Formats: sequence, C-alpha cells, structure tokens
Amino acid sequence: MSVSTLTTEAKEELTKVRVSRTSAKIAEIAAIIRFAGTVDVMAGKVVIDIELDNQLVAKRVSQELHDVFASDVYFMDLGLSSSRKTHKHLLRISEEADVLMRRVGLVTRSGHKVIGLPPQIITGTIEDAEAAWRGAFLASGHLSDPGRSSGLEVACPCQEASLALVGCARRLGLSAKAKETRGVEKVSLRDGEAVGALLSRMGAHATRLRWDKSRLKHESRPSGNRLANFDDANLRRSARAAVTAAARVERAMTILGDDVPDHLVEAGQLRVQHRQASLEELGRLADPQMTKDAVAGRIRRLLSMADKRAQELGIPDTQVAVTDDILNDL
Repeated sequence: MSVSTLTTEAKEELTKVRVSRTSAKIAEIAAIIRFAGTVDVMAGKVVIDIELDNQLVAKRVSQELHDVFASDVYFMDLGLSSSRKTHKHLLRISEEADVLMRRVGLVTRSGHKVIGLPPQIITGTIEDAEAAWRGAFLASGHLSDPGRSSGLEVACPCQEASLALVGCARRLGLSAKAKETRGVEKVSLRDGEAVGALLSRMGAHATRLRWDKSRLKHESRPSGNRLANFDDANLRRSARAAVTAAARVERAMTILGDDVPDHLVEAGQLRVQHRQASLEELGRLADPQMTKDAVAGRIRRLLSMADKRAQELGIPDTQVAVTDDILNDL
C-alpha cells in the first residue's frame, strides 16, 4: 500500500470523527490554522488562508469553522500548476479573522502572536491533545508503509510548533521526535506500536487495523508466519469484541435513559466514541485515566443494568444491537 493511499485513507477516516467537546473542536481548528494556514493583512484587514490537500478535509474544516465560530469561509479549488504538483483546496476567512485568531488562542488577549500552539491546548484535556494531533495530521501529516523509517510524520511551520506537538504526544503517553530535514521542521513517530496507538487516539481506528495488519506481516519472517497469522487473528477478534461492546452500550443507553450513574456513562461514551480501541487505550483516553480492568468493569455493569431493566420491561436486551452488518464492516 502506497504512502499516499495510507495517508488519504487515514485523513478521510478522520474527517468522520465526531467531536462533542467545544474545547477539542477549537484545538483541532487551531492546529489546522497553525500547520496549514497563513495570516496576512490585505486592505487593512487580517486574512487567514488555509491550504489543504484533501477536499473532504477542507469541507470538514469549513463546516467546523462555521459551526463553532459562525465564520464565513470562501472555498476555492486551486488545481494544478507548474509550481503545484497536487490539487490544493483553499479556505479563506476575511471577515473578523482577527477575532477568530483570538478565539482559537493563536493571538493573546493583549494582541501578541502565539508562535507554537495555544497554552490552553498544551495544558488542556487529553481530548484536546488528541484533537491537536488530529488537526496537525489533517493539515500536513503523512503515514508511511510499515517498515519505512518515517512511520507517521507531520511537517511543522516552525520549531515552536514541532515542540508543542511533541508535548501533546507526551501527554498521550507517546514518544515523538522533532527534527529538521532539508530546512523543514518535522515531528515523527517511528515505533510501530506508537504509530498504531496515535492513529487510534486521533480516531482512525480502521486505518490503525489495516496498518497493524501490514506491520505484523512485514515484521514476521518466513519461519514466523504462523505467529503473524495468530497475531492478526487476535487483532481481528479484539476489534470485533470492541465493536460488539459499543453496539450493546448504545442500546444500553437507550434502555436506561438518564437513569445511569455518571461514571458508567463516561465509560460507555468512551466505548461508543472509540469503537475499535482496546480497553487499555480507552483507559488512557479517560480523564482522569484509569486501568483497562476499571473500564471493563464499568462497561460490564452498564450492560448488566440495561439487560436487567430490559427484562423487567419485557423489551429486547442489549444483544439485539449486535447485527451481522456491524461485524461485516470490519
């Protein structure tokens, strides 16, 4: 699978990620402006231009800008030229762009420019750190085939931005490295497991499964094919179990309505929002973080409560949500 194919698949999957927390939406937008945007003054007005290489990404950013900030966004396909070898899509914000820069935190209240990422992202929630990485990857990220030295890589506009991204990765429990290559600052993850974990963190669960499958195949030697096949089968079983649990949790929420303890709701929402993530990853996604056993226990209690209530009401329990369709999508 080529680098461009992997990158495109990951980005298009990430355009479908649903974000509920406003701070995370702002973190993603701020990162996209920082990693793919330029700010100029035209006719005395601040103008933000964002150039993106994927139309679906451009549409997501335009929609988020409208939904969160009510921004009027001008959308233009730049096409190909002698200096541009790939299609680019331009988003331009010319009305109240200076206000937008303040609201996303790229300009302080006193009017000073923030060079890297806004402090509220660096010190924000785990979800904010994930959103910042998602925005940076959508803006200028690349995903290589397993076995290549780069792994997952993001081109950065400056050293401050690269160091901020490294810090966000550290908050997610991942080790990323910043370096300058041919005059371009880049942040990369080379470890196979770390790349897979970051893909899940950002919300690209299906891409992570395909990437892990390719990685296991690459890492296995001829004498170890049986072991690689075993690992691949385990990966598929784990994904099926996670998707099954997510479907049951959604049904459980419908059955119980508002009559659910907050700590069980939190675990259930994590399972639904990150359908193919492992229990260990869900534990790291929680705020505050918890063990995989704690996550499993809460989800188990939630499903048990719902099944018991369904029996009392004489309605189908949570198992009714597990259909062939959701499993065939894997």
